[in-house]
Parts: sequence; C-alpha cells; structure tokens
Amino acid sequence: MPDKDLIFRTARELVLLMVTRQVSAREVLEAHLDQIERVNPEVNAVVTLVPEHARELAARADASIARGLRLGPLHGLPVLHKDLAATKGIRTTQGSPIFRDDVPATNALVVQRLIDAGAVTMGKTNTPEFGTGSQTYNRVFGVTRNPYDTTVTCGGSSGGAAVALACLMAPIADGSDMAGSLRNPASFCNVVGFRPSIGRVPAWPSPQTHFTLATSGVMARTVGDVALQMQAVARPDHRAALNAPAVDFAQPLEDGAAWTRVAWSTTLGGLPVDPLITGTLAPAVRVLEDLGCRVEEREPDFSGADESFSVLRAASYRQAFKQLHEERPEDLGDETTWEIEQGLGLTIDDLGRAELLRSRVYDRMYAFLTEYRFLIAPVTQLPPFDVHQHWPKRVAGVEQTHYREWMRICSRVTLAGLPAVSVPFGFTPQGLPTGLQIIGRQGDDLGVLRMAAALEAATGTWRRHPRIAR
Repeated sequence: MPDKDLIFRTARELVLLMVTRQVSAREVLEAHLDQIERVNPEVNAVVTLVPEHARELAARADASIARGLRLGPLHGLPVLHKDLAATKGIRTTQGSPIFRDDVPATNALVVQRLIDAGAVTMGKTNTPEFGTGSQTYNRVFGVTRNPYDTTVTCGGSSGGAAVALACLMAPIADGSDMAGSLRNPASFCNVVGFRPSIGRVPAWPSPQTHFTLATSGVMARTVGDVALQMQAVARPDHRAALNAPAVDFAQPLEDGAAWTRVAWSTTLGGLPVDPLITGTLAPAVRVLEDLGCRVEEREPDFSGADESFSVLRAASYRQAFKQLHEERPEDLGDETTWEIEQGLGLTIDDLGRAELLRSRVYDRMYAFLTEYRFLIAPVTQLPPFDVHQHWPKRVAGVEQTHYREWMRICSRVTLAGLPAVSVPFGFTPQGLPTGLQIIGRQGDDLGVLRMAAALEAATGTWRRHPRIAR
C-alpha cells in the first residue's frame, strides 16, 4: 500500500491494517508526519510537533504486535492533542504568552487514556487563548485557517484539531467544549466533533473539579472513529469529582434512526441564523424522513438560558484567571479580559439566579426530550467568516454585542448539560462546510452517535476533503 494512501484511511481501518501486520505503525506515522510537513504551513493547525517522541511510541506499537499483543483500541494511531490539555514533557501554552514555555509534569487524563489505548502522540493543535471564543488565533502562534478556504476562520476553540483532521494530518484528535468548542470547528471543517455528557470523560487534574459547563471530548472524520476514541477515554476515574457510568462504545452504530421521533429546530429557540445555513440544512428533514424518522418542527423553550450561561461562564473565568488579571493584565487578550471583568462584577444574587434559570432550562429540556428522542438543529448561526475578524458583529442582520453571542446555538445546549455532536451535512454555495447538531437525552451518548452515524451514511459528506489536503 503506498504511504500516501494511508492518510485517507479511517482510524478503524488503520488499526485493522496495523494489528493484521499489513502495515506498520511507523509507516502510518511517517505518512501523517509527511502530510503535516506538506500542508501545515498553509493552515497553521499543528503548533508543537514532537516527531522523535512519536517515533518511539510507534516503535512500541510495532514491537507489541511482533509479540502478538495489541496495545488497545487505538493501537498505533497518530493523535494530536489540543494545546489546552496538559502533555507531560511537551509544551502546553494554552494559547497564552504567559505559558509560552510551560512544560507540564503530567498528562491530562484524556491524553493519558489515549496513549494507554495505543495512540501515538505527534504534538499539539492550536487554540485561542485559554479556549476563549470560537475563532482560533492567539499571540503565541497566530491564526489557524480553514482548509476549505484559507481566508476564513476554522472556528474554535478546538480549531487546530478540526483543521488537522480535515487536512488528513491525523486520524484522531482530542478537544474540549464549553460553548461549542468541539462542535463549531467540526461544522466549519467538515469533521465530527462530539461533546459528551458531563462526567462521561472525567476531568483530571482540574482546578474546578465540580465545574459542569466544560468537558473534554474527541474529534475525527467519521462517527465510527469518534466512537473508537470514546472506548478509550469514557470510563469513570476515582480522582475526578464528576463521573458518568461506563458505556460500551464498541457496540454497533447501525440502525440508529429507524422509527425515531425527532424535533427539527432551525433557530434553537428564536436565534438569528444566516439564510446560507438554513438553506444548506433544509434537505435534512427529507434525509431524516428517508431514514425512517418521524420529524416535527418544534422550537424548545430556552428562556433564561443565555443569561444563566453568561453568569456561570464569567464566574468560572473569575475563579480561573483573576490572579493573572491582577498580575499580568497586559498579557491577556481582549476577550479573556472582558470575561474576567464580567465575573468580577457578579454578586451572590447573580449566581443564585443563574443556577435557578439553569435548573428551569434543564427541566424543560428533560420534558421536551421525553416527547422526542432527539433535537436536531444547526451547529452554527452563520458560515465561516473572515479569518482576520475576531468575532462576527452581525448575524442575519442582528447586531452581536459581545464575542460569544453568535455561539448561543451551542451554548444553550451546554447549559442543559446534554450530549451533542456535530456531523457533516452539506456545503454552502461558496463551498464552505455546514454541520448538523444532534442533541440527545442526558446520558444517551451512544444514541446520539448512532443517529449521527445514520446521517453520515446517508449523506457521505465527510468524504469530501479540502483540495489543499489532496
């Protein structure tokens, strides 16, 4: 098999090839390192590369197979880690000049689990400062570009991961999501980004052990490859404060749509959505019906969700970054500074009201999703915008007052604590990717992936790679 063909294989296909000795882990690694060398200068997705470290891990995988042993479900798979996730012995900047040269002494749990399952760490992917916002740029590494059109954004904050996957530089990647950071870039780059239920992928170590807005998650080009990674990372850990029961993600993903009642929402509760998004996703209703779904247009009630999310997110920024704001304010970006200052102005009453509103949103969504198995909606409110614009100032003619207002179609789902996935669906007339957001019941992570797999098989959209990658 020519090395250049390996990068087009799915993760599951690559594992099968390696464990049956049709190809070595070292050959798979070198094919992806060559692709990084060729394509990354155009998109700036991989910001720290550790090829010799990766070669050691690939050699470990090959030596294991020579002894007749498979390392795990991710045996020999090259992986890239988001630059927010701590990586032992590998620079982790968090997109901040303050941590430009920081080298952690331990791995984040999600990183360690990927490696323990046989994955081969190649390096780190770009992210906005501390993951703030859904436009991937920072003062350490600069901007990451969308591979389908390098003049527009790739989204964020897991933007580097999404671009690396789309450009065939890695078969799998990790990420994280508070306000859409796995889902937005997946939609903008024609890959799959999965935000699991809280506690499904435990967070350790963490300065906010009981924080329930953010979660680690995974990305890949196919739903099956996302499920493959979830086999490795989704199980309880006694060191983490929040744990969800283990789920067998090795179960088949087929037949996830037949006779399923789903709600179709074009605005997720009245949000402004660009007509290019609405038009591109309009055929989804017919696709769902052809799959055997009973589809009803229905808008959930997200009253109070935006206020609650804003308060809780600002409070988390106050807790995490107040000291940096006091000691090194000049080294913080505008969006991070704004978020911290919002947090500094909060009162106990603000926090109490935010929790009350959140509870009401959850209760309404629980009732909604007892009536429907899934809620399906756009992932983003507009297509990818100018790469030099920090955030869009207008969406569908509606002025946006702050940097994350245009992300509410994802952050409302975050507030309700529901599993959600972005799966490739279509392209705008300008050739820019657009994903569908599938939202499921609390804890129904496997069900969400099954529905996503059904849509993926029906459309085949994920097979359309950017020209720059080919």
